[in-house]
Amino acid sequence: MTINEGEPAMTDAAEPTRSAGEPHSPACDLQVVNDEKLGIYGAIIGDREVAGLTYNVVGDDRVVLLATSVIPEFRKQGIATELIRRALNDVRAQGKTLTIMCPIVRSFIEHNPEYADLIDREHPGAAPGHTRLP
Repeated sequence: MTINEGEPAMTDAAEPTRSAGEPHSPACDLQVVNDEKLGIYGAIIGDREVAGLTYNVVGDDRVVLLATSVIPEFRKQGIATELIRRALNDVRAQGKTLTIMCPIVRSFIEHNPEYADLIDREHPGAAPGHTRLP
């Protein structure tokens, strides 16, 4: 499933979205694809998956966001930000709530409070500033 910025979730492939002019937005075409079987939102540029946001679905109404990763040469280009934004928009479109284990997603929501309503009140996940040690 390809997820385009500002559009409802789609079940078929769509043209990549260009996010020109926005600070922290990737300067290149970016597709976000939800692989429900593997539990990952993938960010794709051209024919290469450059970032991912892993998740688990709990019950019918909650998504646990686990971890965000970006291939090193694609970091600092706003790809993680755009990936998270589109994943959260997809979760909202599905009417689900979030449990956040990923500190990058937690930080994103702290800086974008319009997504705070998605956090499940009973199962919010890791507390802000919480770091897991090995």
